[in-house]
Order: sequence, then structure tokens, then C-alpha cells
Amino acid sequence: MKLAKFSTKFSKKQIFLLSIPVFFSNLAIPLVGIVDTGLMGNLGETKYLAATSIATSVMTMVIWSFGFLRMGTVGIVSQAFGRGDYREIVRTLFRNFVIAMVIALAIIILKPLISISIQHFFNTSVETQKLINTYLNIRIFSVPAELVIYILVGFYLGIQKTKISSFIIVTLSILNIVFSSVLVLSYNLDVFGVALGTLFASFITVIIFNFFTYRFIIKKFKLIPRFEKIVIKTKLIRLFNINLDIFIRTLFLTFSFLWVTYLGSKFGEDYLAVNTILMQFIILAAFFLDAYAFSTEGIIGFTIGRKNKNSFLSVVKNSIQLSFVTALIVSLFYLIFFKQIVNIITDIEILRFISYKHFIWVLVIPPIASFCYQLDGIFIGASQTKEMRNAMIISVASFIITSIYLTKYFDNHGLWFSLMCFMIFRSLTLKFYFNKILRKF
Repeated sequence: MKLAKFSTKFSKKQIFLLSIPVFFSNLAIPLVGIVDTGLMGNLGETKYLAATSIATSVMTMVIWSFGFLRMGTVGIVSQAFGRGDYREIVRTLFRNFVIAMVIALAIIILKPLISISIQHFFNTSVETQKLINTYLNIRIFSVPAELVIYILVGFYLGIQKTKISSFIIVTLSILNIVFSSVLVLSYNLDVFGVALGTLFASFITVIIFNFFTYRFIIKKFKLIPRFEKIVIKTKLIRLFNINLDIFIRTLFLTFSFLWVTYLGSKFGEDYLAVNTILMQFIILAAFFLDAYAFSTEGIIGFTIGRKNKNSFLSVVKNSIQLSFVTALIVSLFYLIFFKQIVNIITDIEILRFISYKHFIWVLVIPPIASFCYQLDGIFIGASQTKEMRNAMIISVASFIITSIYLTKYFDNHGLWFSLMCFMIFRSLTLKFYFNKILRKF
């Protein structure tokens, strides 16, 4: 496979074109959440939406905590790609596959502990708790497939095949939406149907793209994937350190969003449901803006592998500017269509009314958050994971303190104001560590 050739400076057009397939794939991910929320929000009772909110938030925290399987893969693969070391790319894949299976088995075994933790931290009705357990009993078995998908996406992002990585996510999302919709609307399986839809979609996607990736490696890299030289002490130590840093960082990040759900539950199930609806807008914007971060992760690693500082700085500048402008466009879209989208998601009038009162946060958060999203991608591509970990710990600690204080005086609006502050904390802490990346050149 020939090394990609790039000019010294990366134009906004080049980055945008590389990001287009990621836009569509990232758009598909939150659409699954919006569809699931809509399916539950139109069943006439808040308990279905509340149960789905808590269960998916917890499972998201658990699974996203191991997002290093994607992010660590991107950094190592992209830098190996810059050096032309294809065998090391394949070995990295196999090492992470083994790690993923060990993690998945541990999560499945610890499922009872997850259920107990939910009962302890969330004040819900008995009926809602039963629905949460129903969801967990099914969704837990999708974890092995979901972790493997992380690795496959990271692999294709690392070698700058964004169309393929996007196609994986789009396939997963479409299957998820189709299965969940059929199981809920046609078979009246409510929460059980949503969880089962995710399970079916995850395993079908993994089967298809594991086979595709095997053939891809043979054709493009001109080598047959084998389990050889997987256990090399220096490589494993580096992989462990990178993965551990990203694990801790992601654990804190996902905890912050679980914290939003937790504090929201203190205001009652109506506010819990409303925050779930509003969070779909934030997640939609985040995944859309992350297209630039995802596409530039591979380029950043490539420029570091090639020791090209000018290209690196060009990517940083242009990608951050593109991300901010796109965030403004997203907010403009929300300004025009917010009420219509909320009305589609739920037919419960009290939830609609409370959502309208929180409209301002949906507008202001995306542009402010665009900076930290893009900086995340830059640090991932550079494998500067220790700094990412430290920045996130500081940011989450500041967020928790801020949210406790603000919710005391401003209730749910205080929670959303503190979430905005959290995005600012993330940007400032990453900016503080940025110069350490330049030392790689």
C-alpha cells in the first residue's frame, strides 16, 4: 500500500473533504439515541423514557470508558502508517482485540454490580427500576461486539480511510434503528425491544466488517494477518500506558455525563426526561463536530510519524476554525427547528414545556464546546494521552464543584450552565498542555 502524499499545508477544503464521510457516520450515531428517545417518549408514560435514559447513560459510561480501544488504535496505527510499518499496524489490531474480549467478559460478569449501583444512586419508582433491569439484561451482551467496533473504526481512521470507518458506524446505526423500531412499534416490546435492537445490530455489524477487514489487509497491505509477535514487552507497555491514560480520561468524561443524569434525577422524573431530550441535541452537535476531530486524528499522527511540523500546525489551525464555524451553523439550525424536533421526540406536554424553557443552552453550548472537541482529536492523534488524562481530571473536578453550587441556586438551569463551564474547562486545560506535542518534532 502506498503512503499517502500530502502538501506541506493542509487547507480547510482538504480537511473538510476528508471529514464528509465522518459527518454522515457521526450523524447516524445520535440519530439512534434520538429514535430510541422518540420511541420511548411517545409511549404515553414518563417511566419508559426515564428508564431508557438511566440505563443507556450507565451503559454509555461503561462502554465509552473503554474508548481507548478506538482512540489508542488511531494514534498508534496512524504513526505506524506514517512510517510505512504495516505489520505493526496488524499487530496493534490483534493486541487490542485480545484486550477487548477480556474487558467484555469482565463487564458481563460484573453486570449485577452495575444493577446494584443504579438502584443505589438513582431515586426511581419500582416500575422504572424493573424496566432498567430489563434493558441491562439484554444490552450487556452487546458489549463484546461494540468494543470490537471501536477497534475497527480506529484502524480505518488511523490509515485515513474515513469512508470505511464511516460505513461501519452507518451500518451499525441503521441496523439499530430498524431493529429497535420494528421490535417496539410492531411487537410492542418497549424497553426490551430497544436493547434487543442494539444487540442484533452490533453483532451483525461486527461479523460483516471483521470479514471485510481481513480481506482489506491482504489486498492493501500485501500480508496475511497472523497472531505473531503480539507479546512484545516494550510494545505492550506502551500500549498499556496509552490505553490506561485514555481509559482514565474517558472514565471521567463519561462520569460527567452520568453526573448530569444523576443531578437531573434530583429534580424529579420530568426533569430527568427533559434533560435526556436536551442531551440528544448536545450529543448530535458533538458527534457532528467530532467529524473534524476524527478525520484529523489520523492526519496528526501521520504528520508526527513524518516529523512534519508545518503540516501539523496547518491541520491544527484549519480544523479548529472549521469546527467553530460548523458549530455556529448547528446552533442556527437548532434556533429554527428546536421546537419541531422536541415535538417529534415526545408528545407529553409537560416535557415539551420544560424543554422550551431550556432552549438557550442548546444554542450556546455547541460553539463553546467545539474547541475542546477538536483539541481532543489533536491530542489523540499525537498519542499525548497523559496530558489528556490530567486535563480531564481537572475539568471534571471543576465541573462537579460548579454544578453542586449552581444547582443549589438555579436548579436545572444551574446544571446546564455548569455543563457549559465544563466545556470551557476542557479547552483551557488542553491548551495548557499543547506545547508538549510540539516537542515531538
